Amino acid sequence: MTILEPTRDGGSGVRLVSAPARPADLLLRDVHALDPRTGLDGRRDVLVRGGEIAEVGAAGTITAPEGCETIAGARRHLFPAFVDPHVHLRTPGQEHKEDLETGTRSAAAGGYCAVIAMPNTSPVTDSPPILGALLDAAAREARVPIGFMPAITRGLHGTELTDMAELRALGAAGFTDDGRPVTDAGVLHRALQYQRLCGGVLALHEEDPSLSGKGAMHEGVVSALLGVAGIPSVSESTMIARDCALAGYDGARIHIQHLSARESVDAVAAAKARGVAVTCEVTPHHLTMTDEDVRTLDTRRKMNPPLRAEEDRQALIEGLRDATIDCIATDHAPHARDEKDVPFEQAPMGTTGLETAFSAVYTDLVVPGTLSLQLVVEKLTAGLGLLGLFVPTIAAGEPANLVLVDLDAEWMVGESGYESRSENCCFADRTLRGRVLLTVAAGAVAYRERSTLLSHVAAGGDRL
Repeated sequence: MTILEPTRDGGSGVRLVSAPARPADLLLRDVHALDPRTGLDGRRDVLVRGGEIAEVGAAGTITAPEGCETIAGARRHLFPAFVDPHVHLRTPGQEHKEDLETGTRSAAAGGYCAVIAMPNTSPVTDSPPILGALLDAAAREARVPIGFMPAITRGLHGTELTDMAELRALGAAGFTDDGRPVTDAGVLHRALQYQRLCGGVLALHEEDPSLSGKGAMHEGVVSALLGVAGIPSVSESTMIARDCALAGYDGARIHIQHLSARESVDAVAAAKARGVAVTCEVTPHHLTMTDEDVRTLDTRRKMNPPLRAEEDRQALIEGLRDATIDCIATDHAPHARDEKDVPFEQAPMGTTGLETAFSAVYTDLVVPGTLSLQLVVEKLTAGLGLLGLFVPTIAAGEPANLVLVDLDAEWMVGESGYESRSENCCFADRTLRGRVLLTVAAGAVAYRERSTLLSHVAAGGDRL
């Protein structure tokens, strides 16, 4: 039996690692294939052989080879699988919240073929031995390829730089102190100079702690009515402006994580206009929710940066349209139930999001006509390309990274549980449209939707 082995991303030196898996042999028949980058948009047959896209043809023109599974895809859409440059998988040290297997299982259920894990673990991923151990663990446990982004500073303390060159040589996807900002401008200045030498983008959590203080939600009318300490939007935007200035001065590359505010979009747009090498991301929850959704003090809707005002949400949407914002990332942040089952101010920040990302954005922004389906697919597949890695595409000769979706299917979030180990999803109990039916990651089937695709059929027969 042929087995797909853990891989290193071609040419970049970054290691994207997953457990060995059987390469897929599939014929996806009469699907509506949509790939914004190739211009593909229509009914097609897509043949996968040995984990690679062997042929893309007009619907009904490809015959399944012997032993090849056929999936009848009428009324279903096929996209390049999604990628996420910003997830928290909690390994090592916090596996009661999530581990590499449950986190990547959750990713596959959401249609993702690759993710990048953050370093705020216990211990912090800030040294070659810890990164090496994680890569080894991913080669045993991961359902989809994982890359790792070690810390910029030791222990995330913001003072002493990590051994970035050694970490990069091991396959680090980049560097970040995510969860904490690099508040010392001198330290970030040195990190940017180091980044120019060893490669790998610096991904920055932008927050001025002296402004955010002990805030638990967006500073505005709702926080005042609730009597909850607020986090002003300038806590984020002023740090973005500073860091873009430093990146421009040093000629370095930065990636701004989870934009949340109108002023932040303006700061990134101004930096891009000056030629600064900056990219940025936005989350599904910041695109679809506001501080009005925090009125119930549901701790699943407490995250950092916080859900902000409607004008901020609209600015984020416009930032996607005009390409100021480069990708959609989840900031998937699992927490144990008892950690969130406390008063709002005491609860930790963070929401899960891998299993709901596409459906939430599709339901709230595509169905009403606010954003096009093509744009959403483009932004959900762009995140790893920003790090110098691959961009999934539907084309012959490419590795099979595919997601099959039923856009008409409705489902209630959490009704059947989660693939993630944690349940702190801000979209819990909402009915969403658009259901992931099948995910192929790095050439192997990583997920099948339970109720629809798990019937037993003979090879070469039809499913669905």
